[in-house]
Amino acid sequence: MRSGAFSSEVNPGSREEDASGHEAGAPAGLLRAGRSSLPQLLAKVALLLALIFITLPAAQAADRAALVARFATENFTEIDAAVTALAASGDEAAQTIISALADRRLFYNPADKRVFYKDAAGKTFDAATGAEVADPPAGLKPVRLNNRVRSTIEAALGSLTLLAADPGKRREAAEAVFKSRDPSALPALEAALARENDPSVRRAMEQARAAILIQKADAPEADRLDAIRLIRDRGDQDALSLLRSIPADAPQSIKDAAAAAILAIESRLSLWATAQNAWYGLSLGSVLLLAAIGLAVTFGVMGVINMAHGEMVMLGAYTTFVIQDAMRQHGSTNMGLALGLAVPAAFLVSGLAGIVIERGVIRFLYGRPLETLLATWGISLILQQAVRTGFGPTNREVDTPDFMSGAFQLGGMQITLNRLAIIVFAIAVFVALQFVLRFTSFGLRTRAVTQNRRMASSMGIRTNWIDALTFGFGSGIAGLAGVALSQIDNVSPNLGQGYIIDSFLVVVFGGVGNLWGTLVGGMSMGVVNQLLEPYAGAVLAKIFVLVALILFIQRWPRGLFPQTGRAAESQ
Repeated sequence: MRSGAFSSEVNPGSREEDASGHEAGAPAGLLRAGRSSLPQLLAKVALLLALIFITLPAAQAADRAALVARFATENFTEIDAAVTALAASGDEAAQTIISALADRRLFYNPADKRVFYKDAAGKTFDAATGAEVADPPAGLKPVRLNNRVRSTIEAALGSLTLLAADPGKRREAAEAVFKSRDPSALPALEAALARENDPSVRRAMEQARAAILIQKADAPEADRLDAIRLIRDRGDQDALSLLRSIPADAPQSIKDAAAAAILAIESRLSLWATAQNAWYGLSLGSVLLLAAIGLAVTFGVMGVINMAHGEMVMLGAYTTFVIQDAMRQHGSTNMGLALGLAVPAAFLVSGLAGIVIERGVIRFLYGRPLETLLATWGISLILQQAVRTGFGPTNREVDTPDFMSGAFQLGGMQITLNRLAIIVFAIAVFVALQFVLRFTSFGLRTRAVTQNRRMASSMGIRTNWIDALTFGFGSGIAGLAGVALSQIDNVSPNLGQGYIIDSFLVVVFGGVGNLWGTLVGGMSMGVVNQLLEPYAGAVLAKIFVLVALILFIQRWPRGLFPQTGRAAESQ
């Protein structure tokens, strides 16, 4: 009883409850217990984290080893599945291993099924661990590839680089997924789309997603219709191929939408193809302009049919080759500088050759057109054989400078930089020639001789020297044409023969002695020829142009822009 009384007297306060219904003595006990167990709790957490960090790399290594071991086979289906599984694993070495497979640098040991890869420097690494192998085992066999595996590799690498920091790489990855249409890349593609802020890259990713959805039979019909509309807006050959590959068992609404999109794309591509051919025509016309504009000067001033004019073009092309070759031998690789030096050099070489021909042969044959034609034809054969003897009969290589290499897209057209540069160069030569003929003393005397040779001679103009300088000037312009042609055609002794006939046609069609007629004639003949080629072929297109030109000359014998005044009366 006393003990109970003692207990009842001593402990009542300890059992008093607060207003919340908890015993007042409980918090103190718990606090003491918490203080005593806190170090133990921290120790357990630290131990758990240590175990995670120790076992996680080992688990990842084991997973990677199991994945790469699947490449140690001759079965293409298993290799294809291994690529897909490794890409989906998210392993940090996945891109390295799959890239090695794509480059034929992935090998396996048939004895123990271990897989190895080589880097660009030729060092060997264990694919399972990433460790360098100093002494790789003998008898390693390359992992085999076929077209299906290559397509899977392309899609896998695309999905792995969709989140790269470089926008260009992300765009390339999206294009790779678009071409592969691999459904396994869809989750990575959607994750990348959610983070993408670059408009052009986002559009490429959306098109890649649409390409997958169109082929995905279990995708919602509304999503597939939206995908078809997106692919139709892309409007290129890849989009056309994708829409044509829709399965025959697809819903009718899908097939109808795809058929309408195909018609729209084909119509658009047809218009762009016409524009592309017109661009090629302008390019050809600029070449004809360069080749014919010098002939227009000599033919218009002197009335000489120069059959060696094509060889003046050839001399300009070989001058370009000689300058580039000399710079290479002296250790220079600046082909832009070589081309810049070749322009005045080709003008001087061809121009001096023209003056020598005029002074040595042609001046004795004025007024005898048949003999002039035969003499210049003989000179052309002599020049061709001289070049064959000096440089050999084979084609010579002329490098294109970096600023003229490559191309860019303009809508559905591909604009090559070398063709664009030649068009600009031809226009610049035309403008410079107009300036010389209109605003220089030489041009004034040349126009005077062209309009009335006897009156110009009576005014003190030395017509014989004007003839020589004009022939040299026209030959120098032909040399500039050779510089341009060296960038798009083979440099050979027969280079000029392919343009001499067309040059005469351009001069006659535009109007003898009229530079504006030469410009219009060259460009129009080039465009018409290129527009006819897709339908009639290259040979028939030239025949049609020739027949049309003959009929035109029958009706308008002086060309598009005939000369007027005394110049016309003298013809």
